[in-house]
Amino acid sequence: MKIKTLFAIAVLLVCAAAGADEETGKPVAWEGLTAEQQQILDRFAADWTGMTSARQERLAHGADRWLGMSDSEREGARSRFTRWQELPNERRDVIRERYQNYRDLPAAEQERIRRNFRRFHEMRPERRQQLRDRFRDMTPEQRQHVRDRMRQRQNTDRPRRNR
Repeated sequence: MKIKTLFAIAVLLVCAAAGADEETGKPVAWEGLTAEQQQILDRFAADWTGMTSARQERLAHGADRWLGMSDSEREGARSRFTRWQELPNERRDVIRERYQNYRDLPAAEQERIRRNFRRFHEMRPERRQQLRDRFRDMTPEQRQHVRDRMRQRQNTDRPRRNR
């Protein structure tokens, strides 16, 4: 099997693991997949009918996503998956738990987090490092105080002060 196909399968497995295993719809027939999807998912062909319909849907969706990626996007996905595999299991568990906590938040709160993330990454690298250093040097109590102030600010919808 080609190395690219192995990477595609690995990426699909991560995508599949991110979703729940509950039944959500009708089974996806193997024959209903495109030839390209079947090629990517070939390793699952023997077990396809025994999978939950939710897993079949996730794998088919993952194959579509993979097929829609450019070569550079695929390389990025391979790189992220390699980094993921290199993480200790404990770190992966923490990441999964945080992701689940995020998924459990209301949509407005998820959007607020995405906005803050984008804003942080649009900052100059020096400013981002300053903020990281400042946060890292805080005591746990100081960090909690900052979090509480941020929540309070959002609950009262006060305008932000420019710094």
